[in-house]
Amino acid sequence: MSARGLLNAAGLHPKKRFGQNFLLDESLCVKIADLVLADAPEAIVEIGPGTGALTAALARNGGSLRALEIDRDLVAILRERNDLSSVEILETDALAYDWPERRCDRWHVAGNLPYNIATPLLVTLAQLPRGPQRIVAMIQKDVADRMLAAPGTAAYGSLTVAVANAMEIRRAFTLGPGAFYPRPKVDSTVVVLNRRARPLVEPIDPSLFEKVVRGSFAYRRKTLANSLSRSLSVERAEILIAMQAAGIDEDERGERIDIATFARLADALAGRGL
Repeated sequence: MSARGLLNAAGLHPKKRFGQNFLLDESLCVKIADLVLADAPEAIVEIGPGTGALTAALARNGGSLRALEIDRDLVAILRERNDLSSVEILETDALAYDWPERRCDRWHVAGNLPYNIATPLLVTLAQLPRGPQRIVAMIQKDVADRMLAAPGTAAYGSLTVAVANAMEIRRAFTLGPGAFYPRPKVDSTVVVLNRRARPLVEPIDPSLFEKVVRGSFAYRRKTLANSLSRSLSVERAEILIAMQAAGIDEDERGERIDIATFARLADALAGRGL
């Protein structure tokens, strides 16, 4: 039965507060599942299974599958489905979930992610020390564009750097609003993120590196020196000394800097005790 049919049978409607938009075409769920099941993961965690269309496609490999659903009404629907009897269904918020408990070497994450949690969740998963080897996620197209953006483009920002440092990202396919119930106002994109053997950069102080990246984009109309001085509460002269050590022009802007340059700048600042 379709997502719409299952909801109607249970007397339910999509909940805006959970950002629910259900994929209607089950063949697309199979297509997404094929991306997740490639490379034979030892375990899979699905985020936001909804009424279980993608869950059923994932469960066909017979491996360990855990589904995280925040909506208790949908949890009830999932637990009543005989074809999902092998799936561990948890009523929980993915943003509050204890992800590090997954200790197997090859575990994947899948999900049609609500737009309001996609960005923080993907950053969290990407930065986990023993995170998933692969993430296959349906997300808002503009978020996918930001993750795939190159330095110097309008979409390039802290999200690009935060995710790309740990994950290789590719766009699988894009769907219009008509593929969902209810129809969202924007297009959606399925992205595939594969964990790199090593991060692109390994700064001396990862926490400072993150602050530098975020601060570099905090005031896009300002130069890098001015933006960092303001966001880090550091004297501009100190920022300029670190920029010179990292080989960055004093008039440069954050949106034109690549990840390796951000790492050099963060290391230069760390070397000055900042």
